[in-house]
Amino acid sequence: MGLFSRNVSVLWIILLEFLLKSVAEEEVLMNTKTETSDLKWTTFSRSKPEWDEVSGLDEENNSVRTYQICQADGSSSHWLRSKLIDRRGASQVYVELLFTMIECSSRITHHRSCKETFNLYYYQSDTDDATASHPAWMENPYTKVDTVAADFLLRAGGEKKPNIKTLRLGPLTKRGFYLAFQAQGACMALLSVRVFFKKCPALTRSLSAFPETVPRSLVQEAVGQCVANAAQPGPNPRPPKMFCGEDGQWVDQPTTTCTCLPGFEASHGDLECRACPAGHFKMGSGPGPCSACPDSSHTGETGSSSCVCRPGFHRAPTDSPDTPCTRPPSSPRSPVPQVNDTSLTLEWSEPLDSGGRSDLSYSVECRMCSTPKSLCVLCGDGVNYRPSQTGIQGRRVSIWGLRPHTTYSFTVMALNGVSALSVPGPAGETINITTSPNVPVLVSGLRKSTATESSLTLLWNTPTQSHYRILKYQLRYCEKERGFEENSCHYMESNVNEVVLSDLRRATQYEVQVRARTLAGYGSFGQAIVFRTLPDEDDSSSPLLVTGILIAVGMLLLIIVIAAAIYCIRKQNHFKDPELSDKNGQYLMGQGVKVYIDPFTYEDPNEAVREFAKEIDVSFVKIEEVIGAGEFGEVCRGRLRVPGKKENYVAIKTLKGGYTDKQRRDFLSEASIMGQFQHPNIIHLEGIITASCPVMILTEFMENGALDSFLRLNDGQFTPIQLVGMLRGIASGMKYLSEMSYVHRDLAARNILVNSNLVCKVSDFGLSRFLQENSSDPTYTSSLGGKIPIRWTAPEAIAFRKFTSASDVWSYGIVMWEVMSFGERPYWDMSNQDVINAIEQDYRLPPPPDCPTYLHQLMLDCWQKERTARPRFSNIVSALDKLIRNPASLKITAQEGAGPSHPLLDQRSPLTPSSCGTVGDWLRAIKMERYEESFLQAGYTSMQLLAHINTEDLLRLGITLAGHQKKILSSIEALAVQNKTPGNVLY
Repeated sequence: MGLFSRNVSVLWIILLEFLLKSVAEEEVLMNTKTETSDLKWTTFSRSKPEWDEVSGLDEENNSVRTYQICQADGSSSHWLRSKLIDRRGASQVYVELLFTMIECSSRITHHRSCKETFNLYYYQSDTDDATASHPAWMENPYTKVDTVAADFLLRAGGEKKPNIKTLRLGPLTKRGFYLAFQAQGACMALLSVRVFFKKCPALTRSLSAFPETVPRSLVQEAVGQCVANAAQPGPNPRPPKMFCGEDGQWVDQPTTTCTCLPGFEASHGDLECRACPAGHFKMGSGPGPCSACPDSSHTGETGSSSCVCRPGFHRAPTDSPDTPCTRPPSSPRSPVPQVNDTSLTLEWSEPLDSGGRSDLSYSVECRMCSTPKSLCVLCGDGVNYRPSQTGIQGRRVSIWGLRPHTTYSFTVMALNGVSALSVPGPAGETINITTSPNVPVLVSGLRKSTATESSLTLLWNTPTQSHYRILKYQLRYCEKERGFEENSCHYMESNVNEVVLSDLRRATQYEVQVRARTLAGYGSFGQAIVFRTLPDEDDSSSPLLVTGILIAVGMLLLIIVIAAAIYCIRKQNHFKDPELSDKNGQYLMGQGVKVYIDPFTYEDPNEAVREFAKEIDVSFVKIEEVIGAGEFGEVCRGRLRVPGKKENYVAIKTLKGGYTDKQRRDFLSEASIMGQFQHPNIIHLEGIITASCPVMILTEFMENGALDSFLRLNDGQFTPIQLVGMLRGIASGMKYLSEMSYVHRDLAARNILVNSNLVCKVSDFGLSRFLQENSSDPTYTSSLGGKIPIRWTAPEAIAFRKFTSASDVWSYGIVMWEVMSFGERPYWDMSNQDVINAIEQDYRLPPPPDCPTYLHQLMLDCWQKERTARPRFSNIVSALDKLIRNPASLKITAQEGAGPSHPLLDQRSPLTPSSCGTVGDWLRAIKMERYEESFLQAGYTSMQLLAHINTEDLLRLGITLAGHQKKILSSIEALAVQNKTPGNVLY
């Protein structure tokens, strides 16, 4: 029980240490609460009052310096700027604000423009060069962080509760930055400002130590090192790495693994490597623990990688250091000889002690003695052993080739893997035998003298021993294919060492053996030698073989010609058959190309989901925030961390609760469609989660969201070549889909997603293309049922529900118009029926402002009434590639009013200031309302003052984007034209 309690205590200590080291650390760059003297921040105001620095008490009654302001005029020109704050290498910092604000309606004299908010800005600088007039007191060159609203307002008789807001600044690139506060008409007090950044604390994990790390991006790589007595395996070790997140939390595990060195084991939860105690060892690097020394070995030191054998015990060279030590076996027991003339059979029993090993074998040593009392010498090569002389696995050996009437000494020895290491050598049992005086002798040297088609002349060596006399020789010869079968072999005797074998078959191999007979009888047959008779000169099979080969070649050529003819005929008929050439619009698939499979063609649509979508463990996913809503549920941003892979952001579509089986199938059908596509301009499916609730679809995360809203947000900020690059990516993705025989049906800028590198990817492959009644996107109920987005749909698809790749090309032309107009609504505010009527009368959308002529012509090609006349997506990709290679062609822009016109489509005249009542109304009308405050602060309070404004004036107002400058100046030029027109009265 005591041991269990100690183990639990150790585990709690390790867990507590891990949790403490995982908590993000904060490093404070500035904290007004800790200042003991005046802050002396810079203030600016075009009118009274100004920000006042006063002393106050915080919630702990400590004296702090605060800034207060109580405006009466509602102006936004009251600024407060801090001193330079050194960022200390951080790229993202956090600002914690503690403030109070009085409710506007509670003030006796409150202005109607009083806002219960204030703006926070920052300005970066490498030097402390800010003055009372530099930088200018306006939004540009400051960077706006956020408009801060109060959660708790002070009112008469109400609770006095301060507001706490934490905001993030970045990315920071210069040495330091200033904070700037802009009041917006409210009475407020800035009680404290704390600026800090988060960093990952020093951490030891998986035997790797990582230093304190400041994140300089979304994920910062940190290089660590192995702890003491640990190293990385492999010939080319790389230092361990981890990633520090921007929130100061360590992300994932080390990318490479450190392991304890030989003689050391991991302890304290893989935080250190501890030496093996005495009597224990660890042979190699790795995660395993130390082990007790094997049998018959020991070690008296700590940190040992092997154990030493005790005296009298050994390890074989092939034994690993973790095997027990062993010793040689004892001698074999009770050898029994059986002598037959000059041959011998020895048998024995196994030794009593095998030495603790299983690799037991035996060897036989032969010595020949001239007389029983003389010195014995080793037997020569003439003595043969079966199965062998050494390495015998059984306990029996046959020996022949001994000399007659000779005394031999045989020693049988038992051996194992360590016998060679023992001193003295292996022990054995020895016996002596004497051979018979008269024995047959072996005949050797059998060879061929001459050969014919039916005979062989053979001869052999005459034995040279003088102590016996050879009476006769006997030959045995057999056809080799039949082997030594008694009914297939023939025998022949000879008194001399030569014989002629006749009546043999032509071109046949024979195995021949010979033996000698003495007074002791026949000896054993010698080694079998193979001889061959000669073949006939006239081989009648050769012409037949040649003839067969020629016939086979001819038949092969005939088959090839027939196959080629059939292929050409079918190919010709294929192109002549109009049914085939227009089977899928005009986009016929070629053979051998992967084709899209509709998941609803499966008897069980869930089978398509399992085939094309990968199931992901829900524990790998972390949902961070909701970013939108889809047809079936919420759309979230999250992180996907699969073990062994780098963590990445994903978009997560969820299926709301209470769904039916049909809704679940419809929801997952989009995954089974997306899972079939692999293209850089098609949204990538990461996987699905169906084993838990809610059911989810995970795709790659596109940082900039939908293309239409992204373009509207960045109106005028991209060059034509950049816009063409986006269009080229969309066309490439659609070309891939058309080649897979997939028809999108709802191609629009809202269904194109944009990542941080401005790469556009086609998305929305599910039933969401059939839009709902309350959708903001215009739809139309066709006579055949279902919802159709009229403004993007081809005429034949509206009228007959004829959706093909050609109808997708029409939709692509509308997407081109959306991109070149920076997200303008196609056909503006026209009704669906008006759009249908205009298209039926061959009216088309005019070119957007500054649209290159080539691009508008390509749009008109996509809007051909006959679908067979529209270009294919492969043609569109080629056309855009030519424009990208020749950027000068993009400078030729379409002229206003060029081409056919129609009152319903004549929406291109610029909105002029004369049609608006105030400067704010005018800026909102041309979608430049973001600059309203800058115009009013610069004194442009009426429309008459706008007539003489120029580019330099716009730069002083902080309007630096060329597209925005051009839009504002174009509208002002229209104002000048109206002033010169008789009868046109301005205000």
